Amino acid sequence: MAARNGGAEKARSFQDLLVWRKAHSLVKAIYRLTQRFPVGERFGLAMQMRRAAVSVPANIAEGFKKRGVKDRLNIFNIAQGSLEELRYYLILSRDLGYVVESSELEGQLDELARMLHAFVAAHRP
Repeated sequence: MAARNGGAEKARSFQDLLVWRKAHSLVKAIYRLTQRFPVGERFGLAMQMRRAAVSVPANIAEGFKKRGVKDRLNIFNIAQGSLEELRYYLILSRDLGYVVESSELEGQLDELARMLHAFVAAHRP
């Protein structure tokens, strides 16, 4: 069950959650990717991608300590929305020619989306 819902049962810290660790890895990959963007995009698309990526593990961390189910689910839902926002930015980056090959990142996004969905489902009453 721990792998299915992101490891929530035995987690003492958000850092113990597999879903958070996967999201954190994705953030690092996005930072590496956007470092190669054109200089003119450093404060445009690159920053938007980084902001959306960072929002995912940050909201998982925040939601981890929320006591109320409704608050927790709302914050986890924000993480899901940020992940989909990032998915769009990756599509746009590819269409603009800033990213040539995105299948590995898309795979990470898909895996994280599935994990986050299961994690959220495990926290529903």
